[in-house]
Amino acid sequence: MVLLVFAFSIAKGTKPYKFPELKHFPEMPLSTLNPSTEEGVELGRYLFYDSILSEDHSMACASCHKQKFAFSDAPNKLSTGNNGQLMKRNTLPLFNLAWYRSYFWDGRAATLEDQIYQPVSAHTEMNLKWPDAERRLQGNKFYRNKFKKAFGETGIDSVLVSKAIAQFLRTLISHTSKFDKVFAKKASLTTEEFQGYILVNDMAKGDCLHCHTTDANVLGTNLEYINNGLDNINSVDQYKDKGLGAITGKSIDCGKFKVPSLRNLLFTAPYMHDGRFKTLEDVVNFYSEGVNKSINIDPRMEFAHQGGVKLSKKEKGEIVLFLKTLTDSEFVSDKAFSNPFLKK
Repeated sequence: MVLLVFAFSIAKGTKPYKFPELKHFPEMPLSTLNPSTEEGVELGRYLFYDSILSEDHSMACASCHKQKFAFSDAPNKLSTGNNGQLMKRNTLPLFNLAWYRSYFWDGRAATLEDQIYQPVSAHTEMNLKWPDAERRLQGNKFYRNKFKKAFGETGIDSVLVSKAIAQFLRTLISHTSKFDKVFAKKASLTTEEFQGYILVNDMAKGDCLHCHTTDANVLGTNLEYINNGLDNINSVDQYKDKGLGAITGKSIDCGKFKVPSLRNLLFTAPYMHDGRFKTLEDVVNFYSEGVNKSINIDPRMEFAHQGGVKLSKKEKGEIVLFLKTLTDSEFVSDKAFSNPFLKK
């Protein structure tokens, strides 16, 4: 895992970015090496939506991370890169990233800034060498001015590009779902939705709470990497995609992938790292009766020995209804996160 060290750089006169007050969230980790400013966030937003960072100017970060799908690439199972090649895994949505301790399905990026380096230069994604990206931006008067306002007289390099985009990505906070409004006492769950919430957090029923937090906090994930028994694997050599194990080199980590958030699931289908499940119902059915007791399965998958938690049809329906309350329609239409080039 590569940890990049970023020099502290910020232009005089910049304004600190004001994040929303989040009473029912865990305390938000703030980067001391890359503090968010209004100028830096604005620059990052332009870069996120600009195809200038791809080899043939055909795609931007936003090409595979679309706001209307909670910055995922739904409904695509796999995204298509600059050269027309399919990517290896389903594209993760982008929200509440400031809380994560590492990034990608396999955790190979230790910081949000480090994560940004990889898609730009990856052959199967944007396929642009960073020195070429720097020259393009340096030759662009619009961006020269934007970088100067955000970072001062420092020129333009890949470090500042990644810092700017990371600042924008940290502002993508999903916190206005119906479930959030329940915490704020501005809404209430229906009987069926509440029963779904109970089932999700009942260790003898849905048993979801170990990995998908909705009671202790509302992130919808424990931020860890686990093997949830997707396939019947008896040897680590059988894993076609070793996930975290390919990064750490540890056999115990083979088959482990990021625990995604339960938020915004209505926008982000299909599900799992390989996009194998098309619907929420498919996912619930898997955890009910489709779990494989494969090698390296997480011990918190307590019902793997019987194939799953064995839910009734009614219970499955109630869980799906609760999951839908985590849908944040305001987030996917928030103009603060939209394409700035489309301003009228």
